[in-house]
Amino acid sequence: MSIDLAPDLAPSGRLRAAINLGNPVLAQRHADGRISGVSAALARALAARHGLPVELHPFDTAGAAFAALASGTCDNNFHAGEPPRAQEIGFTTPYVVIEGTCLVRAGSPITDIAAIDAPGLRIAAGRNSAYDLHLSRTLRHATLVHAGSSEAAIETFARDGLDMAAGVRQPLEAYAAANPGVRVLPGGFMRIEQAMAVPRGRPAALSLVETFLTEMKRNGMIRFGLDASGQWDAAVAG
Repeated sequence: MSIDLAPDLAPSGRLRAAINLGNPVLAQRHADGRISGVSAALARALAARHGLPVELHPFDTAGAAFAALASGTCDNNFHAGEPPRAQEIGFTTPYVVIEGTCLVRAGSPITDIAAIDAPGLRIAAGRNSAYDLHLSRTLRHATLVHAGSSEAAIETFARDGLDMAAGVRQPLEAYAAANPGVRVLPGGFMRIEQAMAVPRGRPAALSLVETFLTEMKRNGMIRFGLDASGQWDAAVAG
């Protein structure tokens, strides 16, 4: 790594990567504490390419991972490129695309994702997740109930009798498979475009990470990382 890029990419001399465990499509923590998934694999590959030691900083929510990056505690993370976040951190182009959709009760009259914004409906969502930010901007009639995390949103939906839980399709489908009394709506209310991000004011780091990510998409590393962690139905961004 050229010396002029070192302060931008890893000011501490170690690449500190924020890993959002709240999105199981991108990252997973195992019983022994090991962290895997495509985001962890990318962080390790980026550090290895530039001869840097890597530190994985796991967070349970997207909001906490975002705060670590915005404050400079971490050097990169893996986030959906939501407009409110782009005011405080710099994003690459997307590398993975996932779908935001809703979980409803098996007997719910709601069968179409287009029908979720109706008066009287209550939707649980993990606070400061990509879909929470999106629904906060776009809902006009339904009420958004913020939970502490994506997992807590499902618990709130189940416990408090809410009409829906919003989230990433894959974990919602996993929950529905284990709980016959609920189902996931077909289609989605948003495409969640996952990108890598760096703190604002580090243009050299952002350019370097963009170049790295483009190569990882082309050489199949991102597809391999998704498949190796069981995320076969997640799409690599074009």
